[in-house]
Amino acid sequence: MIDELQRAKELFLTYLGSTVHMHREGIFEEYRSYQVSQPLEAEWFNEMVGAYTKELSIMNWQAVERLASIAKHYSEPLILENVIAFVSRHLMSADSMVRLMYGERMIDLIKNLRKGMPGELLYRAYKTTIELLEDVIAKPLVIDPGHDLQLFQLRDKKALNNRARRSIEELNDYIN
Repeated sequence: MIDELQRAKELFLTYLGSTVHMHREGIFEEYRSYQVSQPLEAEWFNEMVGAYTKELSIMNWQAVERLASIAKHYSEPLILENVIAFVSRHLMSADSMVRLMYGERMIDLIKNLRKGMPGELLYRAYKTTIELLEDVIAKPLVIDPGHDLQLFQLRDKKALNNRARRSIEELNDYIN
């Protein structure tokens, strides 16, 4: 029984809790055969969100990408709360690419989590995202090692600014 639950948890975490992805990969029937209770899935979900929240970093944005992926299937305010808190505390001193990438992932989170979210939380997310992207535009170009512009199909500060402006426009269009 413990091995079965361990396997079920492994599948749950591998597919970020998405039964759609499990079905697409042909393993949903296996997962369903373990008859995981909703309270246990909720526990695993909270562990998963907590783990990715702890992994949030200015050196690597895979954790925020995973949280954005989770938000496609789970409308959980905690995800947005955690990312806003991290961005507010750590990102204004990060390099230009990190701020841009987090701004773009914040837009994904807002789009995925908009329905059913408290208005105050969405307002904070919107405000934080706009400030982050405007900061990219206003401040001089700063790139840390390993965050080369060409890796992100950008040539220079002007291209970076244009991408940040498009992201701001995208967010404004979505909100309005």
